[in-house]
Amino acid sequence: MNYKVVDMEKYYRKGVYRHFTEDCKCSVSITNKVDVTELVEFSKKTNTKFYVNFLYVLSKVLNSREDYRMQYLYEKQQLVIFDKVNPVHYVFHEDTETCTVVYTEFQEDYQKFYQQCVLDIEKAKQTREYGLDSVNHPNYFDASYISWLSYESLHIELPDGYLHFMPIVNWGRYQEENGRYVMPVSVRMNHAAADGYLVAKVFRLLEEEIKKGL
Repeated sequence: MNYKVVDMEKYYRKGVYRHFTEDCKCSVSITNKVDVTELVEFSKKTNTKFYVNFLYVLSKVLNSREDYRMQYLYEKQQLVIFDKVNPVHYVFHEDTETCTVVYTEFQEDYQKFYQQCVLDIEKAKQTREYGLDSVNHPNYFDASYISWLSYESLHIELPDGYLHFMPIVNWGRYQEENGRYVMPVSVRMNHAAADGYLVAKVFRLLEEEIKKGL
């Protein structure tokens, strides 16, 4: 886990950062439908898990830009940019109706990521403990699949988390519309680090990566 400290005097969002960490502490979130047709077809053709494939694409997108790799280190009072961010996702246990945290390290190599992610998920299925460990995993972004429905909107409220900079991403079930498969995706980011353009760009990058293929 490597990172660089942001030089606030040279930070291109200096004024925006000050405003949204001092005057107006808030976040920004957008829910939008993403065309995942090619990824669904790839998953069926290769007999691979769509969930893991989307998690790979999402991780690749969030690693593509420094704005998506930022975090505030409370203990050091520093805004930093990680060299790499990884997904923390979840396994749902039907018997207890609870979740277990799954930590998976992002790897650019799709095959390596896929294999490791499947192993991480299987390991998490063996426990019923929640297992959140943000102290030892500060460079992990939250990725959560809401498998029970295809929703229209979602809002993440962090009343005391105005210095939480890592993206929080949720997505629901995909469904067919006009011959294409679309899926609701929600992206929440700290307004000090991102505005509507940067959040919207996540959706654009997701569709670009999906169309490029794995």
